[in-house]
Amino acid sequence: MNNQNKELKKAGLKATLPRIKIMEVLESTAIQEEAHFSAEDIYKELLIKGENIGLASVYRVLTQFESAGMVKKHHFEGSHAVYEVIEENHEHMVDVETGKVLEFQDKELVDRLCEIAEKSGYQLVDHNLVLHVKKID
Repeated sequence: MNNQNKELKKAGLKATLPRIKIMEVLESTAIQEEAHFSAEDIYKELLIKGENIGLASVYRVLTQFESAGMVKKHHFEGSHAVYEVIEENHEHMVDVETGKVLEFQDKELVDRLCEIAEKSGYQLVDHNLVLHVKKID
């Protein structure tokens, strides 16, 4: 059983051809620097690969993947929805001039967010932090 089938089965989803092919595209983009792709980007990649999967199917599968906790959907300022495979916790910075999305990890920052929630009597279960940045000249 290949990796996509295992991931789908673990998420409680049947390993259909569209799901497998879309997961392959998502996983191939996850290793690139730019790992945030829209449904349209995924659809175009499938067309390039000769796959006959419609845009509506791509949206439907991405919604299923999101519900199953396999992908995360982001709405960065000034852009349409983009998706990424959930692998590890990380934060995002968006260059306000170019729209480029940069990822970073900072354990101290996450620890501090947990402390803030705990001081208010809560436990941090998830967070979404996006820094809007401008390149220093």
